[in-house]
Parts: sequence; C-alpha cells; structure tokens
Amino acid sequence: MTQPAERGFSLQSLTRNRAFWPIFALLLILLGNRLIAPDFFNIEVVEGRIFGSLIVILIRGAPVVLLSIGMTLVIATKGIDLSVGAVIAISGAVAAVLVSTTDINPILAILISIGVGALCGLWNGILVAYFNIQPIVATLILMVSGRGIAQLITNGQIAIFNDETLAFVGTGVIAGIQFPIYICIAVFVIVMLLVRRTAIGLLIESVGANDRASYYAGIKAAQIKLFAYVASGICAALAGLILTADIKGADANNAGLWLELDAILAVVIGGTSLDGGRFFLGLSVIGALIIQSVETGILQSGLPPTFNLVVKAIVILIVLLLQSDVVRRWISNSVNRLRGQMRGQTA
Repeated sequence: MTQPAERGFSLQSLTRNRAFWPIFALLLILLGNRLIAPDFFNIEVVEGRIFGSLIVILIRGAPVVLLSIGMTLVIATKGIDLSVGAVIAISGAVAAVLVSTTDINPILAILISIGVGALCGLWNGILVAYFNIQPIVATLILMVSGRGIAQLITNGQIAIFNDETLAFVGTGVIAGIQFPIYICIAVFVIVMLLVRRTAIGLLIESVGANDRASYYAGIKAAQIKLFAYVASGICAALAGLILTADIKGADANNAGLWLELDAILAVVIGGTSLDGGRFFLGLSVIGALIIQSVETGILQSGLPPTFNLVVKAIVILIVLLLQSDVVRRWISNSVNRLRGQMRGQTA
C-alpha cells in the first residue's frame, strides 16, 4: 500500500535535486538533436580517430567548458570576469607570434602564453580585491583593452604558424580522442581536487556568501579572490591556446568573441548564483555542454545563420525556466494533481 507513496517521494526528491534539471535539459537537447539528425548518436573510428556529433560537442565545447570552470570560481566569490574573451585573444596571439617569429621552444611558448593569462587574471584580481573596484568594471577594463593589446602583439594581422607542437594542443589525438578533451578533463579534476579536497572551496564559498563576516572570521578574502581571478585567467589562456591551435592562427579580432557571455550563462545554468556563495563546478560543465549542444543542433538543422542566435536564446531560456523555483513548483503541483486524479479513478 505504501509503494506508490514511496515512488512519489523518490520522484519528488529526484526533481528537487539541483543536478536533475541541468542533466535532464542536456538529455532533452541531445534527443532533440537526434530528431534533427538521425545519425546524431553514431560514433565511428576512422584512421585511429573517433568521429561523431557527440565528440564534436566535446571538442567544440572545450573552450567554454574551460571558461566555465574558471568563471564558476569567480562568480562564487560574488564577482564576475568579463575579460576572458579578451584573454583568449591575448594568449593565442602570444603563442602564435612566439612560434612564428622566434626560435623559441614551442612548449616554452605555451607556458608563456598560460603565464600571460595568469597575469591577466592577477591584474583583474588586484583591481577587485585590493582596490575594491566593482568586478564588472574592473574586468571590463581588460575586456575593452585586451583585444587592442592582442592586435598590437600581432601587428593587426592574423598570426599564422606551422608549428606542429602548438597545433597539437587543438588538433592532436591520443587514443583516438582529440587533445582538447584531455585538457578539459585534467583541468576539471585538478580544480575539483583543489576546491573539494582542500579548504579553498569552503573559503571561496565563505567569501562569496559574506565578505565582511569572512574577514572577521580571519579569512583573507583578498587572497581568495585573487586566486579565483588568476584561475579564471589560466583557464581562459588554455581556451585561447585550443582555439588558436585549431586554426593554426591567432585572430585578435574574433578569437573568443562573446565567449565570456557563454561562460557566465553556463555557470548560471549549472545553478551557481550570481550572488556568490555555494558553487557547482560539475553542473557548470553541464551548462557549457548544453550551450554547445544547442549550437550543434542549430547547425545540423540547416537553419539560416540569421536564426542561430534567436533559436539559441529561446532554447536557453527554456532551460533556465525549467530551473526556476516558480516553474518547479508548478510542475510539482501539476504532477501531484495528476497523481491524485489517477488514484481517484482507481479507488
């Protein structure tokens, strides 16, 4: 007699789980893509490389996944980083120019590029943490000036290179899987270990939840914020290396353009509040994959490019509505009413 109630309780608990709706939305979008392209879930191996739409989503979504990881830490401190798109352009320009105009070891060029990204994050962090400039203003400075810096580095041209080591970052294959996927996995694991196996994650949440209270508790809020922005800069630099390596060139004007908005959106879809505090790194990655899945579905649908942004906005709005407390309550109440009607009919 209690089995239906137990099933109902389990379903209710499932839908109340924060991870349910982002994962549910991702599965729905993937199924929708399957309706658009019947071979969407097909995976094949050609010349030692795995091909398929799902693999494309992982590869093309790698930059936003990386950005979302760094952005999650920043937003958790009650900040925001609008400069990650510009940092992508700068880091890509640095790497491309170094390998194309000097005899530098490409590995060193990659490390320098990542270091430049860290410096950009350090700049943002100092402005926010030590000069108390509003994060949206502090990072807007680099967002506006960053592409100009990248253009100065490349002399206003697309910096083309032929170095295979750098190109491997974006197009290399290990065990049939392209290298950007390994980068994302490595960064995610490292950051997860840092924030969940050490006190850093708790400190980030404390600073984001109440900056002043954390200060009185002896937490060095400025250093925590600095860490978050530096991490975001490093993630942006890695994304820039992937995008630059993929086309064997650095386009200062277009590299990473508006990706900062996708990164912020991915974090919000994942359930991390813009008010700071508790954050959900894994769900931010799910949010990034949702965005890339939508873009892949739009491309496969054959819609004119003019419809892409509109369709993407509509789908993302639906995903966000599914996570709204108001919509959740309405769905829960509707399910309960339907269950009550079914019980009344069987009584």
